Amino acid sequence: MSRPQTPSLTVDIIITPEPQLVRPVVLIERRHPPHGWALPGGFVDIGETVEQAAVREAREETSLDVRLVHLLGVYSDPARDPRGHTASVVYVATTTMPDRLAAADDAARAAWYRLDNLPSLAFDHAQILQDYRRWLTQT
Repeated sequence: MSRPQTPSLTVDIIITPEPQLVRPVVLIERRHPPHGWALPGGFVDIGETVEQAAVREAREETSLDVRLVHLLGVYSDPARDPRGHTASVVYVATTTMPDRLAAADDAARAAWYRLDNLPSLAFDHAQILQDYRRWLTQT
């Protein structure tokens, strides 16, 4: 009997500069399909924790070292990724060296965006950033 397929585990990271009162976030333009702007993130590798994956993916795609500060939530809608069912653990993170932002790995471009001036986003990242805005008002 074959084992049922399960969702892939991913991480997404909302990166903000520290300290700043106005909090822009890092978005990457995806190099590979599905194309578009998105939060940095990717698949969790075998043998690593979701926290390690978040720090690694942030560094790989944005060239930034980050400190995870908050677990925003888990997003698991089966339709969130057109490539297949993924469950993403989303972290809020800060960086002390925002000027080092540079696209790398799966990112064609990387840029800081204000929350009130976001491009069209891939996956469910618009919903994630809406939840992030709500969290900001509660902190």
